[in-house]
Amino acid sequence: MNKYHLYEPMRQLPPLSALRAFEAAARFGSFKQAAIDLAVTPTAISHQIRSLEDHTGLVLFERRTRQVILTEAGQLLYPVLREGFDSFAAALDRLRKTKLRPTVTITATTAFTAKWLVPKVTRFQALHPDIDLHLHASDAAVDLESNAIDLAIRYGRGPYPGFRAEAMFTDRFAPVVNPHLGVRTPDDLDRVPLIHFEWHRSDPVNPTWAGWFRAAGVIAHDPRSQLRFSDESHAIQAAVAGQGVALLSLSLVEDELMAGRLIQPFGPVVEGLTYHMLTVADRPMSHVITAAADWLRAEIDGVRSTE
Repeated sequence: MNKYHLYEPMRQLPPLSALRAFEAAARFGSFKQAAIDLAVTPTAISHQIRSLEDHTGLVLFERRTRQVILTEAGQLLYPVLREGFDSFAAALDRLRKTKLRPTVTITATTAFTAKWLVPKVTRFQALHPDIDLHLHASDAAVDLESNAIDLAIRYGRGPYPGFRAEAMFTDRFAPVVNPHLGVRTPDDLDRVPLIHFEWHRSDPVNPTWAGWFRAAGVIAHDPRSQLRFSDESHAIQAAVAGQGVALLSLSLVEDELMAGRLIQPFGPVVEGLTYHMLTVADRPMSHVITAAADWLRAEIDGVRSTE
């Protein structure tokens, strides 16, 4: 005999079918709609609810011609059952998902996801065909302690209390431009638009055109016009389209530079902040998180070997 039977009273519950019929009828306000939802006849719903009322000794619905309305007793019972059935459904859904393929979720900024992570996904898939990769792109701070995120890539200074933080690489910025614009020296900057983008987090180290001109030791030019974007990805697209010269992360335009869609005509190159790989410190490193972290390290080593 289960030892807990010595301490817990037996549950005196009505049949589950009667409770399901009541919950559906209360949810729709209709025996007919409840019957459709549960794939039974309206008569069966009516019988189940009558059985529940007999079992409880309570009238749960006020029957009207085209609808049914919960009585005071029914209004007390309905939210309890609704929450209970919702909890059953959520628990069963979690159990089903545990049988699905393992998934690792990585969050990063929109630009980093699109320009650095996405081009490298094929190699992760080749290394780990049994693991699904979910890339969560967001420029807003994400709650890393929620179970929805396994690994985060953050751009900043650190430290990151409560997390395992591993430095990936320090970003580097330089002017880049579509080669067809014919920009070859800083003197050419006064005849083409300068492209700007807004930093999502203010920091004095964030590279800007004003800072670049100071680092270059030249007087800031008065460009023909300026383009401003709220997103770094859009600034990259504008530069590739030949709409001006942009001061961009060389890591994020790596593919464009290698393909010749952009060139870096001159320096200096200025440093930004550092990308860090974060995992929650008190959460065990599962095999899927470890696989993703090892993949990222290999990609970083590949970038370093080409510098």
